[in-house]
Amino acid sequence: MDETTAERGVATEVGGEGALRDGFAGQRMVVVPRPAVRAALARPVTARFVVTDAGFFPHAARHGRSRPDGAREHVLLVCTDGAGWCRTPDGRFDVRPGDVVLVPAGSSHEYAAAEHDPWTLWWLHATGRDADELATAARAAAGGPISHLRDAAPVASLVSQVIDGLDDGTAGGLVRAAGAAWHALAHVVATGRRSPGPSPDPVERVVEHLRSTTPHRTSVGSLAAMVGLSPSQLGARFRARVGTSPLQYQTGLRLARARELLDSTDLPVAAVAQACGYDDALYFSRRFARTHGVSPTAYRARGV
Repeated sequence: MDETTAERGVATEVGGEGALRDGFAGQRMVVVPRPAVRAALARPVTARFVVTDAGFFPHAARHGRSRPDGAREHVLLVCTDGAGWCRTPDGRFDVRPGDVVLVPAGSSHEYAAAEHDPWTLWWLHATGRDADELATAARAAAGGPISHLRDAAPVASLVSQVIDGLDDGTAGGLVRAAGAAWHALAHVVATGRRSPGPSPDPVERVVEHLRSTTPHRTSVGSLAAMVGLSPSQLGARFRARVGTSPLQYQTGLRLARARELLDSTDLPVAAVAQACGYDDALYFSRRFARTHGVSPTAYRARGV
């Protein structure tokens, strides 16, 4: 297996690995074609920071990697649930919720999920001069390959935005992914430490993620994984605090953005729908009318 391929589900034994056929339920993973990576590193805007791979592995049983010669990119792992371990030239370390593992490019390493409580991971690979500097600064701030964040949700949210950017498949998506990854590493530099403390309210973190990623839709499972809860726990807490479900809240944000565009632009309704994350303009119009009592066209004509 080529060392530049993305993180994949593997059954790990000491000194070996084998691919899991079906991956992990609910996983997301994007691998940027290597010619596109080389082209991005040759362009002025993306030459200093490129994300080459990113993903989300929930409850990743039997996941692990062994790279005796290291990876070509810096590897960032963010654990939001469960447990695992990693081994680097600095030693062997346990990994728990809130822990961030940062392995520099070219550094030998091995890691795996715990057998009885496998971790949930958000991860990315990055390269470029800015990535080199941020990875060095993050390790210096943590005093080693492991940082502990009082709240890992903001970094998980940023990795989710990286995945969305790469999934776009465009040069602009690569730029957005690089920006989100830069902020993720900067957050680790600024807040990473080995002394845990109380975490902020998980519902507040979910609301913050939804507001910052509109119009992208994030599944309840992914939202729950960001804050270390089960989907049912998050749903109950979210309803108690916000008065609605996470998905209904997302819909409200997207339709609020639609009202904003209808009020302030001359974009056709189909373009408004696309900008708010709806590929089907007819479905968008039905959802808008169900909420506001009028179609998008009538809403704009009335100036309400």
